[in-house]
Amino acid sequence: MTLTQLRYFVAIADSGLNITLAAERVHATQPGLSKQLKQLEDELGFLLFARKGRSLESITPSGVQVLAHARRLLAEAANIRAFAANQRRDQQGRLVLATTHTQARFVLPAAIARLKQAYPQVSVHLQPTADDEVLATLARGEADFALISTAGDTPGGGLAVPLFRWSRLVLVPRAHPLATGGAPTLAELARYPLVSYESSIRPDSSLRRGFAQGGVEPQFAMTARDADLIKTYVRAGLGVGLLAEMAVQPDDHDLVALEPPEAIPSCVAWAVLPRERVLRDYALDLLQAIAPQLDRQDLRRALAGNSEPSWPAAPSWREIGQTITA
Repeated sequence: MTLTQLRYFVAIADSGLNITLAAERVHATQPGLSKQLKQLEDELGFLLFARKGRSLESITPSGVQVLAHARRLLAEAANIRAFAANQRRDQQGRLVLATTHTQARFVLPAAIARLKQAYPQVSVHLQPTADDEVLATLARGEADFALISTAGDTPGGGLAVPLFRWSRLVLVPRAHPLATGGAPTLAELARYPLVSYESSIRPDSSLRRGFAQGGVEPQFAMTARDADLIKTYVRAGLGVGLLAEMAVQPDDHDLVALEPPEAIPSCVAWAVLPRERVLRDYALDLLQAIAPQLDRQDLRRALAGNSEPSWPAAPSWREIGQTITA
């Protein structure tokens, strides 16, 4: 039995029993992966998957048990490698981040640029996706950690570390009736079609809850994952934009950003780290570049489960945004 065989087994399980997809994920050939799976089953003396013809139909009960052990073994092997690389002060590596488009586009560029200056041989891979898919990517082991935002609730799926607080802004063209009136009320916003993130139309959306508390129903003309698309369609006159304050840039001079109604809640950006994971030094450096208030040793102790985390209060984006982008 080898770690490679266990890695292939886990990849098949995480790919919906699709051997072709699993082979792509582990950068192996399909025949090579199938051969390693057969060798593993032969050594164990039982089948890990039930077959239907030449296709895998399901994981056997014994396979389910082996899968849990395999995940732990692979995680510990990765921890040993990361620990050894940190001890050697190895400057090479690969960092994979699961995040949203807004974080990838407006928060991470300057922090990653700093990281690349300090670790030029580290490759960084972003996986921007929808809010509700970020933690699933982390759970599948496809990222070192995740960056996600919530309005109040602490995200699950790992060790959640608060990075900073941010607010939504109302964005309109300069000729729009709201442009000169100060912060609009919920009732005023409800009179106009809105353009916001696709998460805004979910029933549990904090934005929808804010409107509901004010007794008004928002009308969404369009939603998108990408803040740049939201701004594009605000410029095109499709509606009033509601988007993260980080996404409003100095070159958006043709648009007017207004403070939102008080009923629209602010959000917290979180890093979600896999528990009991040994992170490489450069991963912790990136976290500190985004959130300078964090302490490296606190992060390591919390990840190891040696202490109950007590994180410092998350500063606002307006407090740390210039520090990150400087």
